[in-house]
Amino acid sequence: MILGIGSDLIDIRRIEKTLDRFGDRFTNRVFTEIERAKSDKRKERAASYAKRFAAKEACCKALGTGIRMGVAWREMGVVNLPSGKPTVALTGGAAERLTSMIPDGFKARIDLTITDDYPLAQAFVVISAWPADWPEPHDAA
Repeated sequence: MILGIGSDLIDIRRIEKTLDRFGDRFTNRVFTEIERAKSDKRKERAASYAKRFAAKEACCKALGTGIRMGVAWREMGVVNLPSGKPTVALTGGAAERLTSMIPDGFKARIDLTITDDYPLAQAFVVISAWPADWPEPHDAA
């Protein structure tokens, strides 16, 4: 069952300007260490950060909170499953919010798709609940 859906569209040029103006102050405040390491080694660094920013916005919309109600930027981090498929790992208040959304006997799954086509980056998040006794999908390992 679907628990939440969120989407976001961002102008990569906005992130470029923010990176130029605030640099590490911005990246350290908004992104996890894993996200920074991945984005900083990309040729299209601003596009990489923009996709991750959009993913965080989409995720907090799917959680129904926005960046408030105990949910902070670095509590949502874009990570890749062993298959390479992106998802969002939650910690702190974001993880607590997700736990409160899951019905008894179910487990959560966060599906994420991110893309960019300069000057835009887009993310779409679907949070769903799956019966706890169902086998793990192949991409969840």
